[in-house]
Amino acid sequence: MAFPAIYMPDETWQQNCETLHNFFRSALMGTPKNNASDKHKGETVKDRKFARGITLLSVLMAALLTLVACGKSDREVGQEGQSAQVGIEEMTPAVEPAEPQPPAFENYTEQGDLASIREHGTLRLLAPVGLTDLSLPRDGLPSSTWRELAEKFARSRGLEPQWVYVQSFADLIPALTEGRGDVIAINFTRTEFRAEEVAFTRPLQYVRELLVTRADMQAAGNDEPLLVAVRRGSAFAHSLASAVQKSDSPSATGDDTANNGRFEIRYLDEPVDHDSLLGAVASGEYPATVVDSNLADALLPYYPQLAVSETLHAQRAIAWAVRKKAPDLEQALNEFLTEEHLIADQLRERPLRDWEEIKKSRTLRVLTRNHPASYFMWKGELMGFDYDLLKRFAKEQGLRLSMVVPGPDVDLAEALNAGLGDMVAASLTVTDARREQGLAFTRSYMQVEEQIIAAASHASRKASPTRVEELLAGAQVAVNPLTSYHDNLRTLAQNQEKPLQLVTVEGATTEHLIEAVANGDYPFTVADSHLVDIERTYRDDFTVVGTLPGKQDIAWAVRNDQSELLQKLNGFLNAKYRGLFFNVTYNKYFKESKRRHEPLQDRLRSAKRLSPYDPIVKRYASELDRDWRMVVAQMYQESQFDPRARSFADARGLMQVLPRTARELGVGDLYQPENNIRAGVTYLDWLEDRFPKRLEFDQRIYFTLAAYNAGHGHVRDARKLAQSLGKDPDRWFGHVEEAMLLLSKPEYYRQARFGYVRGREPVQYVRKIRDRYLGYLSVARKEQLGNQQL
Repeated sequence: MAFPAIYMPDETWQQNCETLHNFFRSALMGTPKNNASDKHKGETVKDRKFARGITLLSVLMAALLTLVACGKSDREVGQEGQSAQVGIEEMTPAVEPAEPQPPAFENYTEQGDLASIREHGTLRLLAPVGLTDLSLPRDGLPSSTWRELAEKFARSRGLEPQWVYVQSFADLIPALTEGRGDVIAINFTRTEFRAEEVAFTRPLQYVRELLVTRADMQAAGNDEPLLVAVRRGSAFAHSLASAVQKSDSPSATGDDTANNGRFEIRYLDEPVDHDSLLGAVASGEYPATVVDSNLADALLPYYPQLAVSETLHAQRAIAWAVRKKAPDLEQALNEFLTEEHLIADQLRERPLRDWEEIKKSRTLRVLTRNHPASYFMWKGELMGFDYDLLKRFAKEQGLRLSMVVPGPDVDLAEALNAGLGDMVAASLTVTDARREQGLAFTRSYMQVEEQIIAAASHASRKASPTRVEELLAGAQVAVNPLTSYHDNLRTLAQNQEKPLQLVTVEGATTEHLIEAVANGDYPFTVADSHLVDIERTYRDDFTVVGTLPGKQDIAWAVRNDQSELLQKLNGFLNAKYRGLFFNVTYNKYFKESKRRHEPLQDRLRSAKRLSPYDPIVKRYASELDRDWRMVVAQMYQESQFDPRARSFADARGLMQVLPRTARELGVGDLYQPENNIRAGVTYLDWLEDRFPKRLEFDQRIYFTLAAYNAGHGHVRDARKLAQSLGKDPDRWFGHVEEAMLLLSKPEYYRQARFGYVRGREPVQYVRKIRDRYLGYLSVARKEQLGNQQL
């Protein structure tokens, strides 16, 4: 497993080396007892940090590896011939010379935005020493999750993640603003003081600041200030000292302590993590410390002798930070965080379900691919042959349809077996190999041929051989290894005197491979005939030059243990196959070129332009830390991008804003696109603030959308009803949305504060916007993959 390089300033590197060297000597020769006068200097915290929970063997190995590099500055580490001797070679067995390592990261100054950062090819992620690099792993700690998220964001933008460590929290913002890092990507509290200096992303979550003491501490009869140990520059220091000084760093003069009557604050400058601080309080070294509630949930179970004595601050936003002069980077981070949270929620593994469980949930989750035969987007509308058939099936069964599009490199059979969906509908070819993966297929609803594709110029050459074996002899054929074409071509190659050369292009779609062949990147590819028919309706730069032997059955798939769902799907297909609905739907996508031409020409093939109003949406969404693609998805749902739209309730324009709401927001002329979008996005932000901060990232988005449609009062009624029904009032899908549906029935709405609501409308509204947004993301991922492959 490869880890990103870690950069530390020279001074910090030397300090950490000395700490490890002293500890290593103590581990071998015995640790002297602590001097009482040094009780509050932090040294015992460091020693305890290493001693607790780590075996001696692992510590010695870590110390040996570290000491080899100690004595060198950050610019010397890893350079050939620079290893310093620290007096341990006589204890170390001879080893083979290590392979040359790449030079250590040399930091630089960059204060620009995303475009300037890309010129370096590196995204520098800032963190204080001791918080993320030295902490013991614990279940539930956000540091590892957010570390992975930050690194994933960097790579998603074609940048190499590089962690840059500073000495303390107080050094983070100066390092960022001075250009020694690009993103503060830790559990970083948003405060007014910090917000004046840096720009924060959309909050990752909201936390409470908790004062932690020993459970047996006697508070009664003690008028002395409570000694609380916190890291200098942390938000905790501000909360503790806010009564006497409003600053994030109340000990700006460098004093070790401050006293406001209630608390004596001990400022710690050494790199110490929350786990170690709690250990120090548990051992009696410090009477108290402060931790965020999300960290307390993960760490306090390991310290039964500790207890939360009070809450210092009830709501603090945790977010990442960038320079104020980096709006593009801030917007990119907000888009990424929204995307990751919503996709993670949809792709979270679910129980493996058959028909009874599906009916009980009233939702059918369908795994599919984003391509023109199964599932695609046209002018904001979701379309596709498989999608239209299953939409009818779901409607007849009283189910909601949820289309799940995993990454193009995810095997759909594996996704199904992992519980990411209930079935697969993706123009799937029936093969024995897929049966061996545990798939059971419905009856075939289509038969296709596997056709060999070449560039259009191939047709003007000498007549092609009649036999496929001769046509492809020794030639390169590009295919996705997850398709059935791959196995069929391997079988064909075994019968050729000069075998064809399979070029595997992982994650590539049929559309992208045809594009690549048309551009001359590969001489041949293979595609199912029905997909070829669709591609032919809007491009003429490729030709069919041959056909692989035999016809292939196309069917839907379930797991082997889903006999009831399989029976229901087969019953539907038997009833509809070649009937009026089936034939009309089939012709719509595969036969009638004139009817089909316009939709496919306007099929969304790029996520770079989603609407005519993208620049305006990006501007106002960025100002309020919202993902502009979600706003566009909502705008389509409201008006289908018609700026003159007007509802029966007099809601107007692109975002269907009521005149009264616009007046309260200070906005006029709602038929003017910029005014309307500004009012709609501002109103979204106002609504989100009406919900509890404890809601998870994605749930805040869903509740806000529901409130935009039905009103905040009705959503509050639905949350209250959900709780009374034993459902989770903090989760929308499957919980509050179920309660919202009941609020159209007299026995429920008569007891609700805001009365009757047409509950089906907000339920469908949130689902359609969520699905459209995920559709945009699938197009973006497909486009990105295609650009990488072409």
